[in-house]
Amino acid sequence: MRNEGIGSWPARRARKTPHRTALIHGEHHHSYADLHERTTRLAHALRAAGIRRGDRVAYLGPNHPAYLETLFATGILGAVFVPLNTRLAAAEIAYQLQDSGVRALLHASSLAGLVPAEVPWTVEIGPVYEDLLAAAATEPIDETVAQDELCLIMYTSGTTGRPKGAMLTHGNLTWNAVNVLVDHDLTADERALVSAPLFHTAGLNMLTLPVLLKGGACVLVESFDPAATLALIERHQISFMFGVPTMFDLVARQSGWEQADLSSLRLLTCGGAPVPAALIHTYQQRGLTFLQGYGMTEAAPGTLFLDAEHAVSKAGSAGVPHFFSDVRVLGPGGRPVPAGELGEVVVRGPHVGPGYWGLPEETAAALHDGWFHSGDAARVDADGYVTIADRIKDMYISGGENVYPAEVEDALLALPGVAECAVIGVADERWGESGRAFVVPAQGAAPAPRELLAALDGRLARYKIPKSVVLVDSLPRTASGKILKRRLREEHQ
Repeated sequence: MRNEGIGSWPARRARKTPHRTALIHGEHHHSYADLHERTTRLAHALRAAGIRRGDRVAYLGPNHPAYLETLFATGILGAVFVPLNTRLAAAEIAYQLQDSGVRALLHASSLAGLVPAEVPWTVEIGPVYEDLLAAAATEPIDETVAQDELCLIMYTSGTTGRPKGAMLTHGNLTWNAVNVLVDHDLTADERALVSAPLFHTAGLNMLTLPVLLKGGACVLVESFDPAATLALIERHQISFMFGVPTMFDLVARQSGWEQADLSSLRLLTCGGAPVPAALIHTYQQRGLTFLQGYGMTEAAPGTLFLDAEHAVSKAGSAGVPHFFSDVRVLGPGGRPVPAGELGEVVVRGPHVGPGYWGLPEETAAALHDGWFHSGDAARVDADGYVTIADRIKDMYISGGENVYPAEVEDALLALPGVAECAVIGVADERWGESGRAFVVPAQGAAPAPRELLAALDGRLARYKIPKSVVLVDSLPRTASGKILKRRLREEHQ
């Protein structure tokens, strides 16, 4: 087989375990033989539509077998896959399609109104898609595809401006999956619940692809529902789940939590934010422990990993580097910082992508001597465990002291009556900059700004306490849920 990339995975799995279940979607079960055949048929259909090596093929829709069939079929041809976030507005989708130069787009019928007329070839998932596959050939396509060739372009959420297309090669995805296999100890009997969106790097690369590489089964859920999650775990004997802390918290708040059969669960992985100690305790009472980590789209994404053994003793930490990953925390001048001091996280490894699509200057700014500079501030403890502090660009300087908003936000979120918050630095005649907190009150609460600030006294150093609080109904966010501090700065400087 000349194809060394992701596109060859269905064929390689089908020759080993053709009758084992690969994908479950609703009442439909697809074996690895089915996945191989459908992927091959789609590759022929794309080739008939004029798609060739290097051409970009996009997918717009919720979790569905067709998403993975498009990814693998694109890989068979040596083309480039572009997953699109279903939460984006039409203008944002149009920008990403234009920026990447997409030539073909597969989309859910419910999202047809977001598809611009400029895309040369489109197909709707449903009867039209099934007819397309049925009419296509099944002969194997053995296009030569190397590990270092571009596999996909995944757009970052754009908290500081226009989204950037992070480029990931076939080798990047493969090595990230290997890291997951090693550090999560996956088995061929794994049953993964995929309710996190596949258009985000964690749902695809930290959960789905590693399970398929190992030969397990993925249960694809189009949208997360906490009550349905408990039923799905029992029905499908789910062993592996990924989510952000909010998802796990909502599941634990369901009325059936205490009685739910969770005996099949073996791996709970969490990303996006540290897992609160109270949530860790809630799951430990059910005999479950979180595996936490830290990553970034540009690194495919796994970078740091905190195993179950240290989930409590190193709570709040993002762990140590994945097996085939190297991480440093660097200070000014590019030197590693002493234990306990803040520096920037940089990462190197075979899972780190080659840069940003069509942005050579941004790529050069982020990649130096093979090291990707994350822009995240962190500190390392004496045992080598890394704790993420904040985005470096979000830091502000008040009276000559560096203030990292995430630390202040954590203190605010611990106060009664605070549901959400964000802190930025604003101009201050005396201190140069001072903090301004934007607080979303909890339902039914009416916290007084002055009382909130007074409550922080003794919890934080005085220079870290914001000078003002603004109560708001909501915080501006990207389509992926990240707070847009750039917009807060624009509106409140």
